[in-house]
Amino acid sequence: MDSRQQAVITHNKGLHARVAAMIVQKAYEIEDRRKVQLYFRPPGGAAILATSMMPLVALRVKQGDRLWVEAEGLSAAAAAAEMAAFLESDFLPADAAIMNQVDNVLQDNALTAGQIFASMANGLLVTDENDVITIFNPAAERILGIPVCQAIGNKAQCVIPGSRLHSIVETKAAEIGCRQSIGLRTILTNRTPIIADGQVRGAMAIFEDISVLEAVTGELKAVKELKERLQLVLASVQDGICVVDREGYITYVNPAYVELVQQSRQSLIGQNVRNLSPDGIRSRVLTTGRPAIGNIVVKPDGVTLVANVSPILVDGELTGAVSVVKSVNEVHKLVDKLNHVSAKAEYLEQELRRTRKPGPSFEKFIGHSGKLREALAVAAKAAASRTTVLISGESGTGKELVAEGIHYASSRNAGPLIKVNCAAIPDSLLESELFGHEKGAFTGAVRQKPGKFSLADKGTIFLDEIGELSKSMQAKLLRVLQQKEFTRVGGEAVIRVDVRIIAATNRNLVQMVEDGEFREDLYYRLNVIPILLPPLRERVEDIPLLVDYFLHKIITEQGKIISGITGEALTGLMAYRWPGNVRELENVIERMVTLADSKVLTAADLPLYLRESENQPSGLFSGSNITLPASLGQEAVLPWAEYEKEIISRALAVYGSFNAAGKALGLTHKTVAAKAQKYGIAKTVSWENCSSMVKSIKKNIES
Repeated sequence: MDSRQQAVITHNKGLHARVAAMIVQKAYEIEDRRKVQLYFRPPGGAAILATSMMPLVALRVKQGDRLWVEAEGLSAAAAAAEMAAFLESDFLPADAAIMNQVDNVLQDNALTAGQIFASMANGLLVTDENDVITIFNPAAERILGIPVCQAIGNKAQCVIPGSRLHSIVETKAAEIGCRQSIGLRTILTNRTPIIADGQVRGAMAIFEDISVLEAVTGELKAVKELKERLQLVLASVQDGICVVDREGYITYVNPAYVELVQQSRQSLIGQNVRNLSPDGIRSRVLTTGRPAIGNIVVKPDGVTLVANVSPILVDGELTGAVSVVKSVNEVHKLVDKLNHVSAKAEYLEQELRRTRKPGPSFEKFIGHSGKLREALAVAAKAAASRTTVLISGESGTGKELVAEGIHYASSRNAGPLIKVNCAAIPDSLLESELFGHEKGAFTGAVRQKPGKFSLADKGTIFLDEIGELSKSMQAKLLRVLQQKEFTRVGGEAVIRVDVRIIAATNRNLVQMVEDGEFREDLYYRLNVIPILLPPLRERVEDIPLLVDYFLHKIITEQGKIISGITGEALTGLMAYRWPGNVRELENVIERMVTLADSKVLTAADLPLYLRESENQPSGLFSGSNITLPASLGQEAVLPWAEYEKEIISRALAVYGSFNAAGKALGLTHKTVAAKAQKYGIAKTVSWENCSSMVKSIKKNIES
């Protein structure tokens, strides 16, 4: 059970040292008799043990102050009441005069000790046998940065990080000259136990802040290191260096100077330059205190030197001079070498700008081939501007990754990046998707919807497959490019946006413009900064890097144990033309990892169509025993469109799908589909040795 009782102090001197001693003695007697634990708590403060005298004295309780008595135990209420009654008594024994004298002596000693503790430059911290802080002087407060109100009455372990005073109480052994760090300060501490009548009554720590001393020591070490470095530098430079003091005596020469003047170091040190050459440059500088730069000196042995002599000034006073000399022949050699190096550096700088891979925004793009680096270099430059970018390349070449890199490397990277696949949205819904619609604009428009351009405000919009837009949508997109404004479907309000457009296509927009399928004015608006991404077959050297990346990625995702891939399998992958580019390569690696039975991928794990193509020339013009169809003629050279139409129709007849036909021809399925639509080809046309026909066409074209 717990109990709490308030007491009002009536003693005219409050709870000074003698009274505190009497209270502690009484507390010990009550705790022992009633089997309880007593505490004192000042209003708004923390509880302290009733049997700890110094914390009680430190409370500085005066006459009229209130003090709570708290008790824990079976007789808590009675104990708290008895202790409170004792606190409210006058504490006067029979011989009051003698006790008053004792009070005065104790009070004077307490004040004297307090003044000593307060004036100490070192921190003083005292704890009792329970590790409770009883003394915490102002220096300790300043050094540790802990207010005295947070320290007194609390355990040292809780208040001070790394405190070891509780260990001193346990071991009874002193610790002298201990160095520790508290915050930004370095503290030197002496810890000793407090022993009275053979019993440990607590522990004491006296400490001082040695941070300034540590800093000075560090500076001295830094000066020493600097001196050593300077000596190494002077010994390593190719210029001759000679130092003289204010009287003209040589105090230092480096190895290069010794070599230039062809004298030993021992014969030079200690000589006076005023005696060696009274009219020399060093003598003149010591006399005038002004530097002499670019002087030509011809030595008696015919050696021509270029010398620079500078005075050494300390606080405005001349303390010596330093001479730096170099052979003229060496200067000429260095000039020639510098011209050569400058020309080479200029060339390499240009090559570096062209070939180096851009920064972290393009890290997702794997490869180091020349064509790829050129494309990424253009992309990095485009990111620094606000200009519209058109990314061209076959399906699967990474157009979306480049668009992301441009956005995140640009000043708009804090804004949104909105991606739109123009080919994946029906034409009837594309306008609403891009520009938004008003409520009730059409059936199903139950609320207002912002379009992609509104969402991309202050950021970037990526329009993939831009070549699939209808003519009407091309006209509306042109207005956004020119005016930076649009209206929602079913709305009248003109909405202005600040959007950067990055477009991408796998189609030949130039050909589409010529065929009337794409607006010329829109093409030139989009094609401000063109970026052409090479297909994978044109950067075969990047395939090992991509295989390694995809292997690691897929193995991690699937949790399979695959240690690597054989050279045979890698050769097979590099021999293939990859009409699906990087996307197809990733799919193939995933298939191989999924179906692999061993820990190493081999050529046997390659898909069948890759294994069959290993020993054949890859590409569109493959095959043997090729003859031109009679319908095209063997001698006449027809327009390319006729050959192209025949090739597409025959491929579709044999393979039955745009995807399979595209792989056979080395084209993407979208290109085959576009060509089939252009020529009005159905997929039921018969196939008559398409590979032979293709080879014959190639032969006719070359001839």
